[in-house]
Amino acid sequence: MRGAACAAVLVVMPALAAGAHAQSAAPRRQFVSVSLDQQHTRPLHFADWPVRELVGREVAEAQRETYDYRSRDELTKVEVLEFRRRGRGFGVTVYPFGLSAGSTLGIRASREDLPVIRIAFDGPATVSSYALTDARAFDASVGVYVSDRSPGWGLGSRAFLAGGAGLIRSTLSDGTRLFAEAGGGLVVGPIAVDLALKVAMNRLDRPIAHKFLTVPLALRTSVSF
Repeated sequence: MRGAACAAVLVVMPALAAGAHAQSAAPRRQFVSVSLDQQHTRPLHFADWPVRELVGREVAEAQRETYDYRSRDELTKVEVLEFRRRGRGFGVTVYPFGLSAGSTLGIRASREDLPVIRIAFDGPATVSSYALTDARAFDASVGVYVSDRSPGWGLGSRAFLAGGAGLIRSTLSDGTRLFAEAGGGLVVGPIAVDLALKVAMNRLDRPIAHKFLTVPLALRTSVSF
């Protein structure tokens, strides 16, 4: 009887020790991430938004010309003087239920630069010129964050998918926008480096009601606590 009890102890103790080790080795939960973005923005459907709206009629891309677009009736020529692709952003993401291993809810607030856009028109158009030079977006989003982190400073990975809305502030006009964002990257301890792609439809009221679509690709560096 005593031998059976000793055998049971010898079987149970390693199992308990392994369970305690697994529990202690679980990655620590994180609740807040602070991030910095380096962005490269590309226009999408630029002929439709905003060029067609600013001209006031259908336009097409110009081929082998000194200008970029022309109206279908060939009365108006459009030259994009500047579309600044590089920008910066920063944000804070809160995980109400904590981020460890698996999926969780994330709520993010961010501020980012919008591209500088300057356009000149030669011929009949709704506006004589267009200059968006200092626009900033203040966004809020909700998404799902999936993490496969390692304990301590081990190498792990994560990914996310989110959607939200924002406000635009500029001297030209204030506005609103809707967006969807996805990305993922590598995690080492509290530090993560992600690639994030955001598709945003931006709407402004002046000089006339118009919109433009931006697709920034961001290298996002974050620290989590």
